[in-house]
Amino acid sequence: MAKLLEGNPIAEKIKEELKKQVQPLKPKPVLASIMVGENAGATSYVKSQSKAAENLGIEYRLLKLPQDIAEDALVDLILKLNSDKLVNGIIVQMPLPEEIDYKKISQFILPEKDIEGMHPANIGKILFGKSGLIPCTAASIMELINSSGTDLYGKEVVVVGHSEIVGKPLALLLLDKFATVTVTHIGTSKAHKLEGHVRAAEILVVAVGKAGLIKGGWIQEGAVVIDAGINKVGDKIVGDVEFEEAEKRAAFITPVPGGVGPLTVTMLMRNLIEAAKSQRQ
Repeated sequence: MAKLLEGNPIAEKIKEELKKQVQPLKPKPVLASIMVGENAGATSYVKSQSKAAENLGIEYRLLKLPQDIAEDALVDLILKLNSDKLVNGIIVQMPLPEEIDYKKISQFILPEKDIEGMHPANIGKILFGKSGLIPCTAASIMELINSSGTDLYGKEVVVVGHSEIVGKPLALLLLDKFATVTVTHIGTSKAHKLEGHVRAAEILVVAVGKAGLIKGGWIQEGAVVIDAGINKVGDKIVGDVEFEEAEKRAAFITPVPGGVGPLTVTMLMRNLIEAAKSQRQ
């Protein structure tokens, strides 16, 4: 039976260290959060961010904008925040209206204030092994793997999902630790090769958003399984991996909810503090 890799205990330990790093920073670090329109998921995430910031001694500024705001007006706000020396980090909450291109918008945030780590300049630093501001979910997954005590050197790691937010940056972070990394995606599945790759994984990371995509019987005995999928099935929240069967075979596995999720806000705050310290040098 697998040992659960729970995110909350790891997050609490990291928060204690972050509090020590915030204390000497004067004035206190400032995070500007932009939310366009109303969305239940975004509202919940904002509340989590605000609570975490307050707990760490970070000033959290929520800027709520109307649903019909023009893209140019949103860009103007970002540029204004870029020039505000008191603002250390900027985050634009998802989702945005269909008329606004998030990839375009995110590139207007100064790399040194991009606490989601999604600016091409920050992704480029990961490529060269000089990571500073790391995409939060990818950073959370690395923390969970580390907490299992698993040495990544030479390990067969399979990442299911190749998104810009998780799969791609995570693959770079894993390569930097000399893991042998395979990234699978919809093409792998359509070629009927997904099962074979999963069965070979000593460490499996899944971040797709499709309940039951990975069958529990595919999991290698003694594997480490990190499930970053979040899916609502009836009144339950489940991951992308068939948990009950996978739990019987894996050495470590993340619960859903309670695994990757609780760490993401902590990683966001870690990025903000890293940004604030860099801007004071």
